[in-house]
Amino acid sequence: MPTLSLPFLAQLATFKLRVKTLAQGVLTGLHKSPLQGQSVEFSEHKEYAPGDELRHLDWKVQGKLDRYFIKRFEHEANTPFVLLVDTSGSMGYGEGGHNKLEVAKLLAGAFAWVASKQQDGVGLLCFSREKPQLLRPQAHANHLGLVLSQLEALQAGGGTHLNAALETLSAQLRRRAVLVVFSDLLDEQPNPLLQLLKARKQKYDVALFHILHADELHFPFEEPTLFVSMEDQQRLEVHPLRLRQSYLEHMQGFLRDTQAQCQAANVDYALTPTNSPLEPLLVKFFAQRKHRGRKGG
Repeated sequence: MPTLSLPFLAQLATFKLRVKTLAQGVLTGLHKSPLQGQSVEFSEHKEYAPGDELRHLDWKVQGKLDRYFIKRFEHEANTPFVLLVDTSGSMGYGEGGHNKLEVAKLLAGAFAWVASKQQDGVGLLCFSREKPQLLRPQAHANHLGLVLSQLEALQAGGGTHLNAALETLSAQLRRRAVLVVFSDLLDEQPNPLLQLLKARKQKYDVALFHILHADELHFPFEEPTLFVSMEDQQRLEVHPLRLRQSYLEHMQGFLRDTQAQCQAANVDYALTPTNSPLEPLLVKFFAQRKHRGRKGG
């Protein structure tokens, strides 16, 4: 069962989710501002966290309170993170911790933790065919608990409509944000990436965790099997051995097309099999993101 250990969660707190595009906002974060170098004014303090600029330590406050605080300036920027979690019926496939939705919830929780630790706002948008509900990004400490509790309560059901979810987000969220999507992309729409790639063109920073079960990737079935859709209950009885080759070719084409579209649009992509350890996957993802950030993303 995929898990995230307590030591690893502590390690996650040291990661920095840097955005690729320069951000402009009202709270301090880890992101460079396009106003850097201009005349700026002191705004307020925040408690020191590893990675903060030591040159902004306020020694007068430290002398009074015996704690370290950083001066925050008006030009410093915060970029909200919005976690988009696919809750459609197909995400319920799998047993226990290998259920796709459970993996999505675990990964989304890790992102919420990291974003909160770097004092960025975190929001949550859960989507299926039903009207998606947006929990708006906020940065205060109590909000992380709300995000995690809503993640814990999620259940799979209904059809998939990623594009509708992104349209809802675009209408309700006026400022730029980092969008992290957790989905199997098994959507009723012909091109589920359409709005996601459009969001990237609109200068949103976008990452996609493509979550698939090992059965979907390798099609290990051998005996005559009745397949039942988890989204609309359609039934199909087939002999798997007659379909395996064409199914695997179709799946490989689907993965290639998805990866190619993401790469062309500069969307971070991570294929996420539910039976793979999640900690190495997250370490690799953050390392690649840091490397791309140095190149100017």
